[in-house]
Amino acid sequence: MQPLPVPCPAHLIPDATGTDAFHDVYRNAMAHNAVFVAIESEKRRLWSVKADTLTAGPGHAVADTVNDALRDAITRLIQSREVDLDAYTGPIYFMMHGVRSEERARELAAALHAALYGDLEPLARAVPPAP
Repeated sequence: MQPLPVPCPAHLIPDATGTDAFHDVYRNAMAHNAVFVAIESEKRRLWSVKADTLTAGPGHAVADTVNDALRDAITRLIQSREVDLDAYTGPIYFMMHGVRSEERARELAAALHAALYGDLEPLARAVPPAP
């Protein structure tokens, strides 16, 4: 399995539903010193988005401005009820439950992945800043 490109198109975000799939995707990210990102199918036909920067190794740093932008975007998603209240907003591990479609979960995961590599533009498109 190859590492994900940066930026990663939404359709390439791996589906890590199930313990084996999750571990395979996580181990692959760790083997390539890359940020882990995946979606998972939940009960009730909802989706989760997960990301973890630990797999990228100690040389991968996420700027405070990026963490602030991610936290703000996830907060807006919670306030608009696009994701559940139990979201993790970083700075190392990010998780959003309750996404209503696979397509939206992939879009959010791709935006999160790009942001964790310093590109905030996909995040601004996926979750526009508050006016």
